[in-house]
Amino acid sequence: MFIFLTPKSWFEGGERQLGLAHQSPTSATLLVEPESIENEGDTVRLQERVRALTGRSDAEVVSVRKVLDKEGKTLGYQVDIR
Repeated sequence: MFIFLTPKSWFEGGERQLGLAHQSPTSATLLVEPESIENEGDTVRLQERVRALTGRSDAEVVSVRKVLDKEGKTLGYQVDIR
């Protein structure tokens, strides 16, 4: 019944349009060793390090999270990039 009573214009246009961007602002998460980052707030140096690690000149840092062990020692940083 739905098919016969639905206006034809609803079905025109073919398939759904695909989004041009990823749904999530994060496309990858890297674990970076603490020795390579002196200051987690220094996004410029961090972004340079991420670009060197990934080989992507367009990589952009979205967020940074510190990874700690049980004693509170820094094991590394989780870096979300897109």
